[in-house]
Formats: sequence, structure tokens, C-alpha cells
Amino acid sequence: MTGRVIKFYNSFFFVKVDAELIPCKLRGIIKRDKKSGSAVFPGDFVEISKLKDGSGVIEKILPRKSLLNRPSVANVDRVILTFAAAQPDLHLLLLDRFISIAENSKLAEIIICVNKIDLIADENFLSEYENLYKVIRTSTLTGAGVDELKNIISSGVTVFAGASGVGKSSLLNKIDANLKLKVGSVSEKILRGKHTTRVSELIEFGNGFLVDTPGFSAVDLNEAGINAENLKYCFEEFENFSSDCKFLNGCSHSHEPNCGVKSAVENKKILRARYENYLTLLQELKSG
Repeated sequence: MTGRVIKFYNSFFFVKVDAELIPCKLRGIIKRDKKSGSAVFPGDFVEISKLKDGSGVIEKILPRKSLLNRPSVANVDRVILTFAAAQPDLHLLLLDRFISIAENSKLAEIIICVNKIDLIADENFLSEYENLYKVIRTSTLTGAGVDELKNIISSGVTVFAGASGVGKSSLLNKIDANLKLKVGSVSEKILRGKHTTRVSELIEFGNGFLVDTPGFSAVDLNEAGINAENLKYCFEEFENFSSDCKFLNGCSHSHEPNCGVKSAVENKKILRARYENYLTLLQELKSG
């Protein structure tokens, strides 16, 4: 049988097969084959055999389309990077840090959710990012954007990520009060565990799943598998101009002459603020 791993708890992987949730152990050969990257994570599709007592054994891990590194979640369809328009103010460096982590994880869809939009006068807040990513502006006070967000998370696997204080809990409560209770219950359970930032669980919502991701906001670039050499690939707009660089693949787009990316910044084809954040993150990686 083929199913999806929903959570890992008490040494069991709970695999959802149709409407049934089956507690499973790993076949020994999978445990031994560590070099092949065969560790099982929530979100993985697996082949299992069922035992007489109703439990199962994971026989094979099917190929993944994506893997969020920390916390580890496989086959994520989208990430919703949640920030507040104010209280606390949105800092673009933190936003670009989150975007870099999501890009490095090869997630198919990256969405920026600007919550508390009612606190500012600018209805087009963060419009400069809309050529790069979908931006949803939400308010639990006015209800703006809530239905759109609800429709999005009702299918596929969605990761919510955001620092504390951005109103994520209030937003979930606005979407569905039961959803907030489910996420809160998972978070409380995880906080009692030893590996606080390494555990995730898929929560059913509509025809999809929402992933609780404790610790995502604390992730630094190194822990997410990003280094000074591959950071440039996390800024997808650079790809359009990197072929114009004198040193092509060897160009870091920072100090080199005849750099296509730097020229694009000067010609206002790349957001200067994004580029400056790239340089800040690059220096962080080099000095770290």
C-alpha cells in the first residue's frame, strides 16, 4: 500500500492510507542505508506492508519533489511567509532571509502574507515584491484576504512560517477556530519534546494539509544548507542576468567587474533593496 507520512511520534511513523492512519516502523534495510538519504520525514510518500496487528512496516520511500531542511518536511507544495505590516514592522532583510531558505528547499510556490494590513494606510504595501512572488494582504479585523488564504491552504501541503507577534494564531483562528486549536495542540506537544525545532506534523485541513513548523523563524542560512557559493541561486531574478557576467558561473555578483546582475541593479531591473540584502547575507555567510 502507498500512503503519506503524517507524523512521527513514540517511535512510530503514522502513515495515512486513504482514510486510515497506520502506525509504522521502518524496515531494517532502510535504517542501515543512511548514505542514500533514506531518512523518513512527515510529508513523505511511502510504500508499506500491513501486519496482522494493524500496524505496518515502511518498505520503501518514494522520490521527493522537495524537502524543507529545518524542520524537515517532504513534498511541500507551498510556503506562506507570514509577516505583519506593523507591530512589529516588516524588515525586508528578514523577509529575504526566509525567501532564500524557501528557494533553497526547491518549494514550488512561495507566497508572502502581509498580516495586520489594517494598521497602515498603504493598500499596496510591498508591491515591489509582486513581480517576484504572490503577495496576500490580510487583516483579522476587516477580514481582508482571509477567504483567499483559506482557499489556498485547502489543497496541497502548506507550510506557514513567520516570527512571533505577526498574528499567525489570530489569522488561523479567523480562517477556522478548530484549525487554531489543532495547531496549538501540536505546538504544545512538540515543545515538550527534546528536538523542538526538528519535529513537524501534517494537520488535515480541507483537501490539504497544514504543516506546523516550530523553529523555522530561528533558522540561519547555514542550518538551511545555504553557503556563500549557492546563495545567489536563492535570488531567482539574478538568473535572468547572470549570463551577462564576465565570469559566468564563478561570479558572486558582489565585487567582480562586468557583472550582469550589478548592471541590472543599476538599470533598475533588479530591486536595489533586494540586492543589498543579498550582499548582507553573503557577507554573513563568508564571515560565519
